[in-house]
Formats: sequence, structure tokens, C-alpha cells
Amino acid sequence: MTAEASPSALTRALLAPGSVALIGASDDPRKNTGRPLRFLRRHGYAGRVFPVNARRDTVLGERAWPTVAAIGERVDHALVMVPAAAVADAVADCARAGVPLVTVYTDGFAEAGEAGAAEQARITQIAREGGVRLLGPNSIGVISTRSRLALTVNAALEGELGEAGDVAFVSQSGSMLGAVLSRGHGRGLRFSHLVSVGNEADLGVAEIVECLVGDPDTRTILLFLEAVRDGPRLARAARAAFEAGKTVVAFKLGRSAVGERLAQSHTGALAGSDAVADALLRDAGIPRVEMIETLLEIAPLLRGLRPPARRPLRVALVSTTGGGAAMVADGLGARGVEVATPDHAFVRAMADHGVTIRPAPVIDLTLAATAGAYRTVLEGLIAAPFCDAVVAVVGTSAQFQPELAVEPIRSALGSTTPGSDAAHRVRKPVAVFLAPDAQASLDLLARAGIAAFRTPEACADALAAYSRWQVPAARDLRVPPALRDTGPVAAGRRVLDESTALGLADAIGLPTVERRLLSSPPWRHDLSYPVVAKLAVPGLSHKTEVGAVTLDIGSEAELGRAVERMTERLADESPGAVAGGVLVQRQLKALAEVLLGYRMDPAMGPVVVLGAGGRLAERLGDLSMRMAPVTAGTAREMIGEVRALSALTGYRGMERGDLDALVDAIVRVSLLATGHDDVVEFEVNPLMVMADGVVAVDALGVTTNAGRAGGRMRD
Repeated sequence: MTAEASPSALTRALLAPGSVALIGASDDPRKNTGRPLRFLRRHGYAGRVFPVNARRDTVLGERAWPTVAAIGERVDHALVMVPAAAVADAVADCARAGVPLVTVYTDGFAEAGEAGAAEQARITQIAREGGVRLLGPNSIGVISTRSRLALTVNAALEGELGEAGDVAFVSQSGSMLGAVLSRGHGRGLRFSHLVSVGNEADLGVAEIVECLVGDPDTRTILLFLEAVRDGPRLARAARAAFEAGKTVVAFKLGRSAVGERLAQSHTGALAGSDAVADALLRDAGIPRVEMIETLLEIAPLLRGLRPPARRPLRVALVSTTGGGAAMVADGLGARGVEVATPDHAFVRAMADHGVTIRPAPVIDLTLAATAGAYRTVLEGLIAAPFCDAVVAVVGTSAQFQPELAVEPIRSALGSTTPGSDAAHRVRKPVAVFLAPDAQASLDLLARAGIAAFRTPEACADALAAYSRWQVPAARDLRVPPALRDTGPVAAGRRVLDESTALGLADAIGLPTVERRLLSSPPWRHDLSYPVVAKLAVPGLSHKTEVGAVTLDIGSEAELGRAVERMTERLADESPGAVAGGVLVQRQLKALAEVLLGYRMDPAMGPVVVLGAGGRLAERLGDLSMRMAPVTAGTAREMIGEVRALSALTGYRGMERGDLDALVDAIVRVSLLATGHDDVVEFEVNPLMVMADGVVAVDALGVTTNAGRAGGRMRD
């Protein structure tokens, strides 16, 4: 199987191999390297198993081979557990023997520094030249309940493998494989496959998702991410999953990390790796959860559903505990999800069924809880048009009297849960939060395929993730070949001076301020005063920080004095910096100042950023981000997400800004993703929003060696 082999062939070798080799298998059952042979036998793997150990004739009582080539039979999947210095020879041995897939458990490669990264590149090249696909290195292995494959060193397999299910788990953290397996079992979650990708030297998360899309045994794919290494491919895989009726959900570390400073602009600082990953996951139709508990409990909630048609999401709560419901409501509100109050039609409908409720945010049945009343209200909420989702909260009765509320939930939803045979009857997500520790009730709900949550935070997190879920964008992201596998500030990148950057704005049809570039005194021009003067310094990103900008200049004499002051301060603040002239601009007054930026991320593709502009853009962090290019509809969504721009809508009688012109500007900047391969970063800050039109008054650009900035858009 070469790198061009079909996904189905790769999937079989990965998840259902007919034979496996254990390279470096230990005769000591207590060692990590002694576990895979024991686990494969213990959990009922029916394929051939070949221990490989050059120093022993037997391993744990079974025949051992000195090399894979010596086996003389087909090996579908090899697990390499030898020391790092011996991995290259082991991979080469697999290549000679025609092994299509090798998982490398050994660590000490790219995660260990430059020397390790170089050795990882070497073994990857050996694998590629030998037609071998590589999982890892630093992978803890692969588990499949379907084929009873326990090809892992994870100690969790000392326990039960569990029943086969339809939820797959793909993790960049090896240790999480066992943790998720055991925690999932405790929640009644049945897995199909679990895969640790390790360093992703070859096979990565995106390609594993592609394999799972074609796997008939998997319906939900859970991702544990530390980083996104191939965003465009992951987006394509997620779209394929969506089209196949499968849901991909992600938990990603890194929300609190300081954003990666990628280039020269505010856009580079704001669009850090986690922020771009968040935009990419949303664009790809992958709901992102904030808690690992949510990742393990959300699958039944989303099964059989599609993204909500209405936002903000309106969630109705019915409860037998006021405090428990309040905790869920608080969590929903903190995440921007609306708690819906029953309308008069619903109150009347319930009264007709003998259930009295108040038009309050929580339908509290604490003092009037009966099985009939709870089921009546729940079924009414599922059908009611005033809400888009339902949370059923149960208090102490979940532990001691499940017949009062838990059984009514099961009976109302058990046969109509999304994904069941009667799924057409329920197209509204229903989540259950049990306030007490009620394992028996949780098991009852799990067996019925009902999403039950152990904490109010996880319940709210799941509904918030559903509310943000969207249909995957119907276009492919891309990264120009010159930027792949490069650092954030690759050699050969060039920071454009402001005049050239504004010329790029002109080229994409963005209105720009009237300006003149003056090369030498006397600083005469034909613009009317007042004007703004800026020193034109190549490579200088933030001119205000070194005093290279002066506003409100009212005459030629003032302009001359301003240039002298700016030149003197530049010499003090940035020794060696040389001004290439003075850029004089007409001074404008706007309703709002906006930051509008674009950046090509080498790992995730093109992203467009909209936020509050001016000097405090980076500090305020009031922004919206999408993968580029965007449509006019998406641009309007972005405007609505920036709090500082609410005034432009005519809020409380304020003068309305030209939002149509702003939408057009966002779309044009986002089209840099398809029009200029050489532009890796571009920012207008500020973009002045007027009552009639928008104007770019300051711009910054970063290009690659291609250097076509300012030229025409690609046809």
C-alpha cells in the first residue's frame, strides 16, 4: 500500500488488519512493550500476531522472529517499540517486507527538539520511499472494538475493551486514549475505534477522519486536539463526514494560551493559532466543546441532527429542582445561549392537559411533579415552536424515585431520540441533567440513547456547541505551496511600506484615502488642510509607537515642523531606521474605526479578521474571525459579532454607518485568499466607516518573494 492507496485499504490496515507484527515485543509482561501481545490475546483479536525480537526465540511463550522480513507471511500492520536509535532500521525492515502500515510507539523525535525532528524526518522519508504509511512516532497505538484490535501499550486495556459501538475517538494525546476509553465506559459510551496519532509525521488527524468517514461502523467522530496541523484537509474531511450523515466534534486545548505572534500586524497577534483553529473548526462544521466531559457526553445529543436553523438558540428548561435548573440556565447565558420563556399558547396548551405552569424562564415542577405531568410538559416542549432545544433537569428523584421524572424522559424520548427508527418525530435536541449522583438513572438513559449530563457546566457547554454548529462551508481552503511547512516568519517575506500596501488596497477595489508621497522638502502638496503626516519607513509596522504619525496638521509650516519632530523621535526610538519620504493624507472623520485584516496561516489556511480598530485593537480583542474567502452573508454575521460596531446599526438613535460598504470591504479583503498567492498578511487599520462608504487610511502588507503586491487580481 503506497501513499496513493485507497482510503478503504488504509482503513483496513489501520482498524481491521488481518495480521500484526510487534517489533521490540518484550518477554516481561510488566513492561510497556510486553503489553500489546497480552492485550491482543486477552481481548480476542482473531488475526495473526508475530512478535519480533532479535534476541529471543520466544516472547511470552509464543514464537518470535528476528526481523519482520524473516516472518515470511503478509503483515498488515506493525507496531514499533524499539529504542529511538533503532526505529529507522525497523521501518526499513517493514518496507522490505511489504508492510503497508507502521505505528511507531517510540518517543524522542520531533517533540524532543531539533535532533529528534531531524531523525523523525529521516524515518518518514524511509517510510515514504518504501511505500509504508506511518502512524506516529510517539503514538500509543490503535484500539478497535469491532476487530477486537488492542494494538496499544496503554494500561487501560488491563480492563475491559467494552462492547462495540459507533463512536470513534482520534487523539493527539496518547494518554487520553485510555482515559477516554474508561470514562466513556462509565457513561455508557460504546466506541468503534480509538486512534492515537502521535507526532503526525505522516498520517494525521485529517486523514484518520477520512478513513472513519468511510467506515460503516462509525457515526460520530470525537477529536482531542492540541493543534491543527492540516486545516484545509481536516475541513474537507469534516465536510465529507457531514455529507455522509456523520458528526465530528472537537475538544481543543489552547484557549488560554498567549496568541502566537505571527507577523508584523495586529492581525497576526489577534489571529493566534487557537483563534484561527476556532474559526477553522466552525467553518468546517465541527462543533467545539470546552470540556472533556462534554466531549464524552455530547454524542447522543447530536446524533441524527443537523445544525440549528435559527440563532441565537432558544433553550427551554423543565425541572424538578429550581437550583439545578438555575445552574444550567446560568451556564447557557454565560455562553450566549438564550433561555426561552414559554409563550401564552404553550401555557394554555399545558392547562388544557391539566398542568399549570407560569410563563417563567424555567418550568419548575418541583412541587407538582408527577410522571404524567413531566412527560406532558416534555412532549409539549419538543413540539413547541417557541424553543429550539430542551433541557430536562431532574433533582433528587433521579436517585431515589426515577419513576417520577427519569422514566417519563426515557419513555417520551427512548423511541424518538434522533438517530433512532422514529427519528423523524424528533428534530430538536433534548439534553438531560441529573443533579444528584444517580448512576442507575444515567445508565437507563444511556441505554435509551438519551444525552445525559453529570454537571450543569457540561450540559450548557453541549447546548452552546450545538448552537454554534454550522453547515460546513462549500469551498476548499488552500495554502500556497511556498508557505507549507514554513515558520511564521519565513525567510524571504517582505513587509510592504504603507504606500505600497495602500496600493494593494486599491488593486482589490477597496476605497483608500486621498494621499501624496513626498520624497523631500519642501513638503508641498495639493491636498486641503487639515492633513495627517506619516514617515514612510520600510519595515516599520506600528508607526504610532515611535512617534512617526502626526494628526491635525493645519498648514505647510506645521507640516515641516511635524516632519522634523517625527524624524528626531524616530532616530531615538529606532536607531538605524531611515524614512523614505513623508506620506501626507487627507484627514477624515468617521463614525467608527475598524480593523480589517487577512492572514494566510501555514497550517490552517486563509483567515479574515474584523475588529474594533485604532491603537487599542489588539488590547480590546473585540473581533470576529472566519476562514477566507467569505460571502456577503458571512461578512454581515461578522459585523454582528463585533460589539463595538453595534452603534453603526443606528442603536438608540445613533447615526447609521454604511454597513453595505463594510460588507463589501470584508468580502474584497477576504478574496486575497484566491487572488494573491504571494500576500501572506494584509491589514487595514483603521478602515474608516462613514455614513456613506468606507475608506482605508492605513494599511500594512507582508508578501513572499513572489512580490506581486499592488498588481492585478488573479483571473
